[in-house]
Amino acid sequence: MLTVEKIGGTSMSALGDVVKNIIQYNRTGNELYNRIFVVSAFSGVTNILLENKKTGEPGVYHLVARQQDFKEALYNLIVKLKQLNQQYDSLGLDVAVADDFIEKHVRHAEGFLNNLTGILASGYVSTEGILQAAREILASIGETHSAFVFTNILQNMGINATLVDLSGFHDHEPYTIDERIKQAFKDIDFANTICIATGYTKGTEGIMREFDRGYSEVTFSKIAVAVKPQEAIIHKEYHLCSADPMLVGVNNCFPVGFTNYDVADQLADVGMEAIHPKASKPLEINAINLRIKNTFEPEHPGTLITREYVSPEKKVEVITGTNKLVMVDIYDPLMVGNVGTDLHIMQIFAHHNVSYNFKATSANSISIVIWEKDYTDNLFKELQTNFEKVSVEKVAIVCLISSNMDQPGLLAKAATALAQAGVNIKSAGFALRQVNIQFLVERQDFDTAVIALNKAMA
Repeated sequence: MLTVEKIGGTSMSALGDVVKNIIQYNRTGNELYNRIFVVSAFSGVTNILLENKKTGEPGVYHLVARQQDFKEALYNLIVKLKQLNQQYDSLGLDVAVADDFIEKHVRHAEGFLNNLTGILASGYVSTEGILQAAREILASIGETHSAFVFTNILQNMGINATLVDLSGFHDHEPYTIDERIKQAFKDIDFANTICIATGYTKGTEGIMREFDRGYSEVTFSKIAVAVKPQEAIIHKEYHLCSADPMLVGVNNCFPVGFTNYDVADQLADVGMEAIHPKASKPLEINAINLRIKNTFEPEHPGTLITREYVSPEKKVEVITGTNKLVMVDIYDPLMVGNVGTDLHIMQIFAHHNVSYNFKATSANSISIVIWEKDYTDNLFKELQTNFEKVSVEKVAIVCLISSNMDQPGLLAKAATALAQAGVNIKSAGFALRQVNIQFLVERQDFDTAVIALNKAMA
């Protein structure tokens, strides 16, 4: 039974638990093998290299982009990674070997970056391609480090582990991402080794250019498609639950046992990613089942996501949402009966590279909900130039999501629960398939709305 498994950054930082709960749990001898592990960088490392994913605080990349001195930042990075190495001494890591590896690797990357900044300074080339290359180089460092450390620990435990470095630092062949993956795994005997693969893959199309910070899950997905495992598994630090246990309480929610890829896409659309949507599509198309497991509860089977699953009973599987949205309302009395107004608005959003989460229309207005981080003054100004009135408001969205919840009275039941909790519904909507019923509410009512809906649907 060949599996391809992904370990996230938070789980990687608890490497002792990963070894005990994933590598060794209920396995001995040859049972350890027939597994490919795709690893993220240790928690926080990619934030240092690029920028903080949550706060936007700039990392080394932004020094390169501004053509500022980045040597000290790389030196501090080496110090940080060596400190991480020291933490895994008790697990059997050969710290001296790991320190030497990462110092040489970062210095090698520094040479590449010096060359790129030299080209930038010349003023003869477009900055976009050069900076994208710098971003790729920096991103790869975190996964190369974590994969090396993990492999070294397993080898020193007497486990036959094979490092599969997809970063291409020492390989200048013009492979696409898929070609590099195929080349890297073609001669490996999976039955007699554990493969530890970097979450970053170098390719001519640029994995960061295509997928940005979702690249490690894309690598995971592409490896699975290449080797056709019996199952793909993602190990996270939590279960995929029916609601956020931190919000509704651990006793008022439960892990989702089974669902389908459509539901996974709905979750990703509001930021609750079981898997990056661009990584899930290849798995879904190739009918590869995906399991989400909690690293710290290895005995629990987790959530199995398949292409065909439909809940045998009508029920809400997940209640979720986000309070990090804004609603852009566009009003114009000339809209009514005018063909192409919606298209014109969408073209403006596309011009600013903004996708929407929710849309509602009336005769003379269209309300569009987007991520707050995507909203810009330039978008507002262009809309204002073309339409009579544009207003912007911070909002939240709460969702009922399920593979099978099309039942009379569900909408009324949900609306009643929100009303009784004092939550005003600003807008609501769902597509014909009723996989996702969405309620737009005031941002300050988000927590109350999720708790009320969770209680009503229990």
